[in-house]
Order: sequence, then structure tokens, then C-alpha cells
Amino acid sequence: MTKFTFRLVVLVLALPGVLFSQQVADTTFNPSISHPAYDPGKGPVIFIDGGHYNFHTRNGRFLPFTRLLERDGYVVKEYLGTFEKGRLRKGSILVISNALNVVNTEGWYLPTPSAFTPDEIETVVRWVSEGGSLFLIADHMPMAGAAEALAAAFGFEFTNGFAMDTSSRGPSVFKTDDHTLMESIVTRGRDSTETVRQVVTFTGQAFQIPDDAIPVLVFDDRFVNYLPDTAWQFHENTPRYPVSSWSQGAFKKYGKGRVVVFGEAAMFTAQLAGPQMFRVGMNSEYAPGNYKLLLNLAHWLDGKLD
Repeated sequence: MTKFTFRLVVLVLALPGVLFSQQVADTTFNPSISHPAYDPGKGPVIFIDGGHYNFHTRNGRFLPFTRLLERDGYVVKEYLGTFEKGRLRKGSILVISNALNVVNTEGWYLPTPSAFTPDEIETVVRWVSEGGSLFLIADHMPMAGAAEALAAAFGFEFTNGFAMDTSSRGPSVFKTDDHTLMESIVTRGRDSTETVRQVVTFTGQAFQIPDDAIPVLVFDDRFVNYLPDTAWQFHENTPRYPVSSWSQGAFKKYGKGRVVVFGEAAMFTAQLAGPQMFRVGMNSEYAPGNYKLLLNLAHWLDGKLD
């Protein structure tokens, strides 16, 4: 790689970090739901973790996520503090999005310790095995590193890096037509109005899935995994390797429960980013299928879609 080419690649990689450094929830995002799963306030309780220095929380950057699921009939509550079996039993689905260890709240650089204690991980695993549903979302470094131990407890191998589309500076597009978006129950939905043919992600991580998991998003040969020691800081010696056939989203059953794992968070919310307030997430013009995928995943997690 020539120095000119390397500088160009670094510019392409760094651009999303500059663009998305300032992110606020887009409260105007209000897509149509043809057939809500439940009457208002009559659906299962969904907890959104807010007790682990999360970058995305119920009333913060994940507010569009919250409002969409509430319009589908779910009861969405914030979960604060440590994970405890008795408290988890009061909900059906636990959403963890971009949790962090306290040491990384001051800087996104190595090391990236676990956001969860071993006791908490054991508690969540037992709760899922007995019938709970976990929706684990962990973005690029350092969030991937902070959730690595929890993901591993369910057989998912996270990488604490950045999965980059080397062919494009914009969002990453996954389609059923090219088999990067894999057809499954969560892309088909309950009927044709819920079928998803394309979704878009905004950087994130790459991970490997266990044999009993079903992939949703699969990288092709455009993608390379970069492993910087500081978020968004890439240089000539930054470790990197191809991640073709690796995943950015998958799901599986675990005991009596269910697990959904995704390596990118913005795709499931609606944000306005940067000084020019670019639309990033479900509100992006490139992502009309993202909100349908989120609803389908919630329906699968609660057993309505099976």
C-alpha cells in the first residue's frame, strides 16, 4: 500500500468518527406500524439497561427504539443497577446496548474491561436459560470489549475493533439479494408487510457465531476488521484482517430462552449526527427496512414470531 493510498484509507475510516461524534435522538421519527403486536401497554415488559454506563439508554440515544416498541404495544422500562434474578423476572426481554466499564467513560482506549461482573453474567445466563430473552448490542471498540465476556457465555466471539467497508465511505448495506442479509424468520416477519430485504449499519464490530446460531447480517469480502488501541485512531501499523463470512447480527435459542446479538447500535435507533444533523439509523433514507427488522426481532424474542 502506498503512503498516498494509506492516507486515503485512514481518511475514509476516520470520517464516520468525526461525523457521528455528536449524536442526539431524532424524536420526529415515527414510522407506520401496520399491525401492532399488542394493544397499547398490553405487551410484555422490555427492560433497557441503563446501569452500566451505557452509551445508549431508554431516555437518551435509544429513545426512538423505545418509542417504536411502545407503539407496538410493549411496556419499555429502564433497568438501573446490577443484574439480579428477582428483578429480571419482572421483564420478558432485556436489552443491553453499548455498555461500558467505568474506566472507559473517560476515554475510548485499551484496555476495555468487562462492563459486567462475573456474578452478573452468571445471573443473566441463568435467567435466559430459564426462559428470559436477551437482546445484546455491542458496537465497535470499546463497547465490543466491554461486552466480550457476556457474549462468550452464549458462544459468541466478539472482536474489539471496527468492521469497515473498504469500498464505501457511507453506511454498510446488507441485502437478501447478495446474501449479506440472510433470509430467516426475522427477515420474513409475520406477513409480507413485515418482510425485510435490506438493512443498513453504521460501522460497528465483526464477530463469530456459534454453530447453533442463525446469522442475520454476514460480511462479504469488502470488509476488513481494524483493531486500534484508541477508538477512531488508525495508523499504518493498526492490526487488520478480512472478516468475510463473519457476522454482525445473529440469533439463537438458549435453554428455554432466546438470544439476539448485534454488533452495531445506531441501526436500531434514529439519530441526528454532526453539525449538519445527518440522519443516522432507522431514519436514514438508506434504511427503510431497519425498523421492521427491529420489530421482527422483538417478536421473535417474545415468542410471537416462531
